[in-house]
This record gives sequence, C-alpha cells and structure tokens, in this order.
Amino acid sequence: MGEAEEFWAARINLLLPYQVNAAMMHKTSLPTTKFMHCLPVFHNTTTDVGARIAKKHGLPALEVTDEVFESPASIVFDQAENRIHTIKAVLVATLGD
Repeated sequence: MGEAEEFWAARINLLLPYQVNAAMMHKTSLPTTKFMHCLPVFHNTTTDVGARIAKKHGLPALEVTDEVFESPASIVFDQAENRIHTIKAVLVATLGD
C-alpha cells in the first residue's frame, strides 16, 4: 500500500502465494476459521487501483479474494469497529483531564 506503481509487479509476485482465498481457508480444516484484515484491502476491481491492477497484472484481487472478503468467515468490519474504540480510548487517556 502506498508504494509507487513501478514496484507493484515485484511486490505482487512476491506476495501472491500468500493470498487468502477459498483454498487457503479450506486448508485450516476448521469451519469456524475467521478472516481478519486491517483495511484497506484490494479484493475486487471496483476501485481505481483495483481496476488498474486487474488490467495490468490480470488479477481480480490481491491479498484476499472477494469470495473470502464477502464471506460469512470475514470479520473485517467487526475488527475495524473494535479498533475505533481502542483508538478513542488511547486519545482520551493521552489528552488527560
């Protein structure tokens, strides 16, 4: 995230074997396995960056497939909601009285 586009190909090639997809989720052999991500995530081609990646590299998704991201196993938005409360608590604690 945030790297210049000329570095994308090397980074994609390096990290693609670690993409979270249905096959990887299945390898856990646990139906209760959850998917978490700190967001943002490139899981489809609906964003400008996602569309550019698909066009240039032929990939409809990067770190996680849309199938996993939109599945019942995905708790990314619950995770994000919990994170906001933690951030608020840190702000209150550091602001003092």
